[in-house]
Amino acid sequence: MNKIQIEQKILELSNVVEKELKPIFENIEKICEKNSQKVLDSFQECNLSDIHFNTSTGYGIDEPGRNKIEEIYANILKTEDALVRIQLISGTHALAVTLFGILRPGDTMISITGAPYDTLQTVIGIGKKQSQSSLKTYGIHYEQIELINDNFDIQRIKERLSKKDVKLIEIQRSRGYSTRKSLSIKKIEEVINSIREVNKDVIIMVDNCYGEFVEEKEPTDVGADIIVGSLMKNLGAGIATGGAYIAGRKKLIELCAERLTSPGIGKEIGPSLNQNTLILKGLFFAPSVVANTLKTMIFASRMLEKLGYDVEPKYNELRTDIVQTIKLGSEEKMIKFCQGIQKASPIDSSVTPEPSEMAGYDDKVIMAAGTFTQGSTIELSCDGPIRKPYTVYMQGGLTYEYGKLGILRAINFMQNDK
Repeated sequence: MNKIQIEQKILELSNVVEKELKPIFENIEKICEKNSQKVLDSFQECNLSDIHFNTSTGYGIDEPGRNKIEEIYANILKTEDALVRIQLISGTHALAVTLFGILRPGDTMISITGAPYDTLQTVIGIGKKQSQSSLKTYGIHYEQIELINDNFDIQRIKERLSKKDVKLIEIQRSRGYSTRKSLSIKKIEEVINSIREVNKDVIIMVDNCYGEFVEEKEPTDVGADIIVGSLMKNLGAGIATGGAYIAGRKKLIELCAERLTSPGIGKEIGPSLNQNTLILKGLFFAPSVVANTLKTMIFASRMLEKLGYDVEPKYNELRTDIVQTIKLGSEEKMIKFCQGIQKASPIDSSVTPEPSEMAGYDDKVIMAAGTFTQGSTIELSCDGPIRKPYTVYMQGGLTYEYGKLGILRAINFMQNDK
């Protein structure tokens, strides 16, 4: 077939797929409405006012707008306190602040979801790339327990934690650059309940990146002590131009705040730098944007599955994050698909991404993201490490319409390059 015939065939397939997905999309819209109600109620219960859009510079001492944002986040996430700061650069940064804030030399942390995301491995000190500033260099011990069939090894976890010498448990909700399934709130609740049967004191931290507002509950609704995420992902909705959040028990947030700023100062300082309106508007739009992202990823999953590729999750499986993986089978297809996503982007569509070395990663990585906010992964983006089985990790889509157009462009670019 020539290029025009291929594009026509793919367009016809997309029409069939959209009709098939209609009932799934309707369910996503119901969850979106419930999470929207949660956000609206919190804005009203916390008495958000026009004065809270005012900003601060310099020290930002006890700034009302910033404090109100943190009150709202704590209300939505059902926690005692929250730290929501533009000074938190990324999800990895927020996770590092949390771990260094809570853990002390001689403490032990355990990941019960196997190896964590690549950049966090460097923070801990277990990756191929070693840092002189890792947790390991501070005498903090690390262990991990692997998942079994994409679920927690509850028996082994309970046996290990019954010794009561572990300070912190890390749970990574999303899959990261692995092939495992992401973890549902139901599974997280089950393992937390099991942990509390043998150890009521261990701190349970959840890396919540990519998971916010995908389901009706968050990890802190089911017993997590502290959760961490990035505003360049779900809760920023593509409107917040940076920042991250940490939410949980008040004493834990105090420790994290003192790690971010300095001992004795903690949350009292931190200028908002004209970000209050963007952070609040992003949070307001987040349920809808997450819903659009899910629709985009489900559309991509079904389209690529119909074309013969191995996708995870399948279009009709439960979603607990916004990430879609596609095994493309070759380095060439992987690169071409990412380049197609870039060509469909509103920004830098003329740029051609190529695999390259990237700080914090062991393999070369290709990243496609023509985004309004650099590195934003709630906007349509596609990336992955160049290693077998040549899997791309796709996420984002501010609107379903733009997301769909991006997916079709990427498929056409890859298929026409045969």
